[in-house]
Amino acid sequence: MPPVERKIVAVTGSIFDLKRYAIHDGPGIRTTVFMRGCPLNCWWCHNPESRSVHPSDGGSVDRGRRRRYRTAPADGPVSAEQVIAEAAKDIPYYEQSGGGVTFSGGEPLLQFEFLTAMLERCRSRSIHTAVDTTGHTQSEKLKGIIELVDLFLYDLKIVDDRLHRQHVGVSNRLILDNLKMLAGRGAQVIIRVPLIPGVTDTAANLDAVAWFVKESPTVKEVSLLPYHRYFHHKVTDPALVEKLAGLPPRSEAEVAIMSRRLEAHGFTVKIGG
Repeated sequence: MPPVERKIVAVTGSIFDLKRYAIHDGPGIRTTVFMRGCPLNCWWCHNPESRSVHPSDGGSVDRGRRRRYRTAPADGPVSAEQVIAEAAKDIPYYEQSGGGVTFSGGEPLLQFEFLTAMLERCRSRSIHTAVDTTGHTQSEKLKGIIELVDLFLYDLKIVDDRLHRQHVGVSNRLILDNLKMLAGRGAQVIIRVPLIPGVTDTAANLDAVAWFVKESPTVKEVSLLPYHRYFHHKVTDPALVEKLAGLPPRSEAEVAIMSRRLEAHGFTVKIGG
């Protein structure tokens, strides 16, 4: 079947960072575009400045991050062409390393038209694309970009729906259904599990992740993302600051045990993105 012809149109959207020479957001050397907006409410969120689609008022951390991307306005919309023109400067690195562009957030699919426009521009330049998604989005939107995405980095935090509602603020039913849909359509997927002590890194949850993902035979790899405290300076809510302070990162030895637990189920496991 010949490739679908798409008309590329001018679209703008909102990002809060563009990180060049990223090595933890998919294969090779990559440029990661962090898009605004997220439908989840994870209390351990490492990018709290990403939750709103609109730039935050007076977000000093946000402005500091944006200084790395001088093509975009400080607090306004940016065009898909601007973003990909910036990313395309590193095409030689992508070609040498097997890298490309990763769209992260937040949840990239909340800005569906903007994401699609950037993916189309990547495809026109033969740039490898990855989308880091929560999976909490309309299935039709995911179906609409499958042909433009080389790899989905799929966040799977908690399999038990009650615990997912408790810690993330929404049901995981849509997330699990969308994962099955992507696998059923042959999409390339790497599962990413953030290891939040006592929440997502329990033996029960890791086993549940393994058993659920086994139903998607095209998924062969799982990335474990150890919890760290690098983002704590972004948190301003006193109650949350106290809660996070009592959350100790796991040791390398403890993370290795979790990795072996998933490897026992037949998965290739990578520590980090």
